[in-house]
Amino acid sequence: MKIAILCGGRSAEREVSLRSGAQVAAALAACGHIPERLDMDLETWERLRRGGFDCAFIALHGRLGEDGTVQGMLELLGLPYTGSGVLASALCIDKTRTNRLLAAEGLSVPDFEEMPEQVQEDDAEALAGRLGLPLVVKPVREGSTIGLTIAGDVDEVASGLVLARRYDRRVMAQRFVEGTEVTVGVLAVPELNVLPTLEITYENETYDYDAKYTAGRSHHIIPARIPEASRQTVAEAAARAFRLLGCEGMARVDFIVDGAGTPWLLEVNTVPGLTEVSLLPDAARAAGVGFDELCERLVRQGIARHEQRVGPL
Repeated sequence: MKIAILCGGRSAEREVSLRSGAQVAAALAACGHIPERLDMDLETWERLRRGGFDCAFIALHGRLGEDGTVQGMLELLGLPYTGSGVLASALCIDKTRTNRLLAAEGLSVPDFEEMPEQVQEDDAEALAGRLGLPLVVKPVREGSTIGLTIAGDVDEVASGLVLARRYDRRVMAQRFVEGTEVTVGVLAVPELNVLPTLEITYENETYDYDAKYTAGRSHHIIPARIPEASRQTVAEAAARAFRLLGCEGMARVDFIVDGAGTPWLLEVNTVPGLTEVSLLPDAARAAGVGFDELCERLVRQGIARHEQRVGPL
């Protein structure tokens, strides 16, 4: 099959997306397909329309790729694609709306607030008073910890709001939870399969962009070093979030497990990193699914979904 691999684009996660795209291209070529990497730009529509592709593999991270926009374009083109559809993609990238939905359904989400666009001088102090310190400040619609601050005092809250606003006009603050950082990959290709819980440790002060994407700066421990009961609870929460949000294909659900064993859900990524140091591919390998097979399954799932909706190509 001829497969368009959509990567790059204009989001703050462009470089990671290009790395993901290169990995996916190599995997699909190893499976006997003909991959063609397309760096998302204004010409992509025509290239997809005229290119004779059997499927598009979405390796775009962040806005204008992971947020339902590209998914909508592919729907209009009638081209099968990997991963979640328009609604789930748009919902999951919006941390505020995702948190509200999941909290309303009984999942444990740390207290949070979305800030008004016009921030007043005393907003940082009032925010710290309501949610406590330390406080996590981040853009609502970015990933890879871009624009994120873990603020230990009011001044850092104020500067964190300014930093986050550089990446998104919508900014949120969230109560900081101390505990073990874990992530759970979920596959639905098509049967839903929760991957082993993966614990993240890192050399940097926080699990920031450098720690995530520089070899040796972070370490993946599978299974996570948390009690078995907590691993089960985390897996169930990840599967529940996946279903509630309407995700398809794959997703990665991030948690902090506190000292009492409570898994606090942080976010759901519908196009998780697929680089050589990314989390979901490691978890898949631990479950016996190699990277080549993972990419192949995602393509097959995308095509099967398309055929169910509109009939065979």
